[in-house]
Amino acid sequence: MAAENVTTGDERRQRADRAPSRRALLGWGGAGLALGATAGGGVAAAVAGSGDGAAPVADGGAAVPFHGAHQAGIATPVQDRLHFAAFDVTTGDRAELADLLKEWTRAAARMTRGDAVGGGAVGGLAEAPPDDTGEALGLKASRLSLTVGFGPTLFTDARGRDRFGLADRRPEALIDLPAFPGDNLDPARSGGDLCVQACADDPQVAVHAIRNLARIGMGRVAIRWSQLGFGKTSSTTPDEQTPRNMMGFKDGTRNIAATDTAALDRHVWVDAEAGPDWLVGGSYLVARRIRMHIETWDRTSLKEQEDIFGRDKGEGAPVGRRRERDEPALKAMLPTAHVRLAHPDTNGGATILRRGYSFTDGTDGLGRLDAGLFFLAYQKDVRTGFVPVQTSLARADALGEYIQHVGSAVFAVPPGVRDADDWWGRALLAR
Repeated sequence: MAAENVTTGDERRQRADRAPSRRALLGWGGAGLALGATAGGGVAAAVAGSGDGAAPVADGGAAVPFHGAHQAGIATPVQDRLHFAAFDVTTGDRAELADLLKEWTRAAARMTRGDAVGGGAVGGLAEAPPDDTGEALGLKASRLSLTVGFGPTLFTDARGRDRFGLADRRPEALIDLPAFPGDNLDPARSGGDLCVQACADDPQVAVHAIRNLARIGMGRVAIRWSQLGFGKTSSTTPDEQTPRNMMGFKDGTRNIAATDTAALDRHVWVDAEAGPDWLVGGSYLVARRIRMHIETWDRTSLKEQEDIFGRDKGEGAPVGRRRERDEPALKAMLPTAHVRLAHPDTNGGATILRRGYSFTDGTDGLGRLDAGLFFLAYQKDVRTGFVPVQTSLARADALGEYIQHVGSAVFAVPPGVRDADDWWGRALLAR
């Protein structure tokens, strides 16, 4: 930020602490794997928080708590919009990387509570660029959550270099994903040293957050690729209506609920036994960009569509059942049914927490929609979560005829920021 060139860090923080919030200043008053047959939930946000428990949300403009044992944006009730960005680190200096994450943390804490980045309306001196880009002024916090992850190349880059002295701290579960049958991955939409997942109920709030973090990081990081998402395709609040994906099916019926702390501990959060120490309280994220062959799907008969998924399209009930949440009878489905192949019983109990979003990025130049699912899954261990499920699907899923995985990344997601003195990745990078 330009203002950082003319003020010290202490002066900046004092100025920010004295400044009124963005909303106060402007008068605001308050507040399947491929497509997810196994994981699910509802639409609205009945609870929110950073994973330490369920906290009520007053309305769609409310703030999600930033500090806590786990990062927000994982078990947090799924917001309506997404802006996801993967970054390459362009500096080779560990201290600069640590400083960046400190600055990102301070900015994230402000933005998630609905404040401008630098204090006041936009902050900074008239002679320098403002501390905040300004497009979210006057908007509510909109349940913004920001979640940071570290990719394999942060520990050892593609050339095998240990740029930051972190090679021996790479978690065993932070694997390079295997090549799955049917993958057609674009390197320009895959990988990354760092990632930031911005979720909010207002798309402008989510885009504003990524834009400002990218601006703060200029000269130290550069965006490698990014993805906008809408129409959440899964939820962590299963007491609400289940959302539908772009193929028209209810998606994520059996997702882990934000209130199911036992399931979160068992399947999502890294514990001391799984380790390493710096990641305890964190998780692992797999991101996959899945292109749907929409035009072909739309010409497929209803019966074939339902056979492919293993659910009926209207109610969402499994084959042979009446209601959406009835226990599926896997053997009543075709052996190639998506629900059957993605179910934990088919994959040795493998269970993941999903936070996927639909996307459409115009057309491909041939009159076909570039549309599909931006799949996000959190788990305690990628090797026992995503990998066995996707292996099962890639080998036999009938849905594979209508989709293709075109982007891929995996990240270790550190624990939450405990207090105002803590910062993302402190346990990993602090000497």
